[in-house]
Amino acid sequence: MEPDGPRLGPDAVLAADAVLLPGLAVDGAGMRLGRGGGSYDRVLARLTAAGAHPSLVVLLYENEVVARVPAEPHDHPVDAVVTPAGARRFVNPS
Repeated sequence: MEPDGPRLGPDAVLAADAVLLPGLAVDGAGMRLGRGGGSYDRVLARLTAAGAHPSLVVLLYENEVVARVPAEPHDHPVDAVVTPAGARRFVNPS
C-alpha cells in the first residue's frame, strides 16, 4: 500500500505543517517517551536547526498519557496528543 508518485525525500518534513510521531507515552507537559532508537529525535533536531515549527502530535492510547516520563536535554515536547478518546493540546514554552 505504498503511495504512487515520486518520493518526497528527507527534507520534505521541513515544509510540513504537522508531524505525527509514534511513542510509548506522553506526560502532562507534552514530553514524549519514544522507542529508544533516536530517529525521531534526529528529525526534530533538523526541524529546529532549519527554523521550522510544525505542530508535533503523538498518537497514543489514553492509558499511555501518564503523570511523568523521563526526559533528556535533547528531547522535544509535543504540541498535542491524539487518543481514541480525543485530542489534548499542551502549552509549551517557546
